[in-house]
Amino acid sequence: MYEIETYEDARDQLAELPREALLAYAEVLAVLEIAPWSGAPYNRAKPSSPMRRFSFGRDDLGMVVYLVLEHDRRVDVVGVYWLG
Repeated sequence: MYEIETYEDARDQLAELPREALLAYAEVLAVLEIAPWSGAPYNRAKPSSPMRRFSFGRDDLGMVVYLVLEHDRRVDVVGVYWLG
C-alpha cells in the first residue's frame, strides 16, 4: 500500500468541495492507496512521468493531480479540482 500525503493547497480545495464530490474523492483515495499508477499521465507527452491525474465524480467533474513517489511508496496529492 501507498501512504497518501495531501498538500496544504489541496486540503484547502477539498474544504470547498460539495458532499457529492467528497464521496467520490474518497473512492479515488482508496484506488490511489493500492494502484496509483492507474491514473493518467499529467503530461501526455511524458507517459511514464510520476505526475499523474485521476478524474472522479459524476461525469468526471473532478480531477486529482498527484505525484507518485515510488521509492517511498507514497502519493502526494498536489491539487483537487471540481467543475460542478
